[in-house]
Amino acid sequence: MRRYFTAVAAAAAASVLLSAAEPPPKLVVMVVVDQMRADYVDRFQANWSQGLRRLVDGGAVFTHAAYPYLTTVTCAGHATLATGAYPHVHGVFANTWLSFSRNAVVPCTEDPKATVVEYGAEREGHMGPYALMVPTLADQMRGKGAHVVTMALKARSAIMLAGHGGDAVTWVSEQLDRWETSTQYTQAPVPMVKAFVDANPMRADFGKVWTRLLPADKYLDVDNGLREDPIKGWTATFPHPLTGDGVARSADALYYDQWQHSPFADAYVARMASAFIETAKLGKHTEPDFLGVSFSSPDLVGHAFGPHSQEVQDMYARLDQSIGQLLSALDRNVGAGQYVLALSADHGVTDIPEQLKQAGLDAGRINSAALLEAGNKQARDILGNGKYLSRINTNEVYFEPGMYAKAQASPGALKAIVTAMSAQPGVRRVFTSDEIVQGKNTTDPQLRAAVLSYVPGRSGDLVISPKAGWMFSGGGTTHGSDNPDDQRVPLVLFGKGVKPGRYDAPASPADVAPTLASLVGVPLPDAEGRVLEEALR
Repeated sequence: MRRYFTAVAAAAAASVLLSAAEPPPKLVVMVVVDQMRADYVDRFQANWSQGLRRLVDGGAVFTHAAYPYLTTVTCAGHATLATGAYPHVHGVFANTWLSFSRNAVVPCTEDPKATVVEYGAEREGHMGPYALMVPTLADQMRGKGAHVVTMALKARSAIMLAGHGGDAVTWVSEQLDRWETSTQYTQAPVPMVKAFVDANPMRADFGKVWTRLLPADKYLDVDNGLREDPIKGWTATFPHPLTGDGVARSADALYYDQWQHSPFADAYVARMASAFIETAKLGKHTEPDFLGVSFSSPDLVGHAFGPHSQEVQDMYARLDQSIGQLLSALDRNVGAGQYVLALSADHGVTDIPEQLKQAGLDAGRINSAALLEAGNKQARDILGNGKYLSRINTNEVYFEPGMYAKAQASPGALKAIVTAMSAQPGVRRVFTSDEIVQGKNTTDPQLRAAVLSYVPGRSGDLVISPKAGWMFSGGGTTHGSDNPDDQRVPLVLFGKGVKPGRYDAPASPADVAPTLASLVGVPLPDAEGRVLEEALR
């Protein structure tokens, strides 16, 4: 299947390149909105008048774009957008997974070969693209001389967009109060990044208040929806002050958390990207350059307040302004019509379960402890006393060392464990790793989703597919399933070489990198997505 998709992508790319009569774009821009559900375009676009409005009106809009895999989370989504491959190929199937050798959960950005480089106080840490097993579009462009710049609040977003190298790859530290990078990209702070963050400290927004941008009658939902879960220092209703704990009277850890949950953080990232376009002279070199920008705050706000909240609607009204500023900077420094931009999202989000139940739908929160105990009880009944199932991480169930093999060896034991766990509330299906490995050619959409998310040596021994409306989350809401609300996202192409319009054919975020690669003439040997030829001139 991988060879087939690669061959199709290569053939399509070749046909586009052969028919191209104009020079390639000077700059490739990949914009990722963290947690943007597909229906937001229709629900919110009446509020937009700047950047998002310009992209929707003047771009190629794919109305049926979706991830076909199971674990729809940030690291996997960014890696898929950046490489054109799915997790089973690029290796990044979740934000974290269990390291069998260390018996510890590790982040997708942990990199034993790279150390953190701070723009501020020093800290120890190892971060980089070690887990990413294939090159990104930016890697391939860099091989031909491109300058590569990416930024995001989240390390996993900036790193996955860039890949294995870059001129400036920047994110906010785990302490939330400073920007950083990695020795994978530079041995010392990048001067233009340091100059920007020194001149634009994140603490400058201390004391501001996030209020509603739109008139009250423009909001589609109530302010203070059922089971919203605001962060410390905020209530479920507007306004939301950025004052930290209210005691220190200056920026503290709580302030930086509030800042990241506000539209002020997205505005900062847009200003940073706009500044770097000019400072790094992106789009002014011999070969096309690459800019990757990920807006992380919609995800943080969406988790806390849910997709049917005034906060989420307001975030997108303000993101419209921030992306408008970014487009203006691109027009000013690169030239309107001289760059190509793709906008998509790393995943969608499910409604808050209690709101779904209130509407009469089946929904709820999966009890991880009860799920593990159901499996362990069956294992003990058949195999004897002991601990068999160790932990659940995202959708992955990991056995204690050696215990999965023991369950396999006993007739009926593994099947009984799967049956018991499948009967728990909210669980649609439980797949064994053997079933997934043997299901590469399956036509079962749920099994195929698990296959595309499975990475041997990293994925669990069992994989859970939640029912629609159900989730592993104690409050607010989340994503990470193969249900439509989590899988379906916007996909928009805009700029040089793009034919505007609405396109209803099925598409995938994995199509973004191959399509952009075809426009700049670089190969993507591991891509599984297709070139979206119908939207190219």
